Amino acid sequence: METHEEAPLIKRSKWRLVLTLATFIALAVLIYGVRKDIGDVIENLGKVNALALLLIIPIEFINYDVYARFYVRLFKILGKNVSYRDMYKLNLELNFVNHILPSGGVSGISYFTVRMRAFGVSGPKSTLSQLIKLLILYISFQPLLIVGVFLLALRGHVNNLVMVVASSIITLLVVGTFGFIYMIESRSRINSFLTAVTKILNKFLSPFRRKPETISIQGAQMAFGELHDNYQLLKENWRDLKIPFLYLTIANITEVAAIYVVYEAFGRLVNVGAVILAYAVANFAGLVSVLPAGIGIYEALMTGVLVATGIPAGLSIPVTIMYRVINMVIQLTPGYYFYQKALRNGLDRQK
Repeated sequence: METHEEAPLIKRSKWRLVLTLATFIALAVLIYGVRKDIGDVIENLGKVNALALLLIIPIEFINYDVYARFYVRLFKILGKNVSYRDMYKLNLELNFVNHILPSGGVSGISYFTVRMRAFGVSGPKSTLSQLIKLLILYISFQPLLIVGVFLLALRGHVNNLVMVVASSIITLLVVGTFGFIYMIESRSRINSFLTAVTKILNKFLSPFRRKPETISIQGAQMAFGELHDNYQLLKENWRDLKIPFLYLTIANITEVAAIYVVYEAFGRLVNVGAVILAYAVANFAGLVSVLPAGIGIYEALMTGVLVATGIPAGLSIPVTIMYRVINMVIQLTPGYYFYQKALRNGLDRQK
């Protein structure tokens, strides 16, 4: 018969086992889905400039670096000191989780919130940091997208399809930004909206749990209030967000640069505007994909946009596939290592 001390340990052990198995299954689905792409990449390796391709590594390093610095600076504004080293590793874990669990970033937000407890950061602060990150990423990408369309226009590659796609993305970004600000500005609005979401989640989870409330409505509402208070703190110190904004602008630029480097490796100079637009479309569509890493949808849409902007399919297809495979290997390998290490350590003995 298990003691009171043993029961939590057994539950924690089972929980880690379930997470590990779920990770392996998702990873297996991902590898199976890109098996043909991996073969295509191997076939095309002889056609590319390996030295140029290796530039992806320092670009990705810069990408992780600015994300880590973003979190350090943002949490400092929120009154919490976190280390650069911890944020760098956690960002790798977060990328891994977001790649293998197709949930539009929700899984990543949940995982980040749990992990940040080990560093003494409350759930609402962690959640807000993720929401602010997404908000700044979208806002900082808008000028980049406008520059992309301008570059396409200079080369005469702007047709009706390109204009519709670009204007639709810009509209979604603007509406989404103002919608988020409108909701979080008011304690009553954020409470009403997120309480409704919590009730929907409880209804969805009720067949799997005996409790009527898997997520406590009262506890959730207290967290929503703290989320609003932390937002007000950021609002009062909005000038301090200039550096975090700069960091995420660099993050967006490095993402586009990683794709462009693959074209360089194939010995082709293409319009940067086409790459910017294709990256934007593919990432938005990937948010609603039911497969890990947006397999299929991401590649198809990115290739489709590149072809629509004048880049031949014979070039855009192998470039897209090579970028995707190499990018996932660079991101998932260290991410998986740190993710498994966190699980083995009980998510760093979360507080």
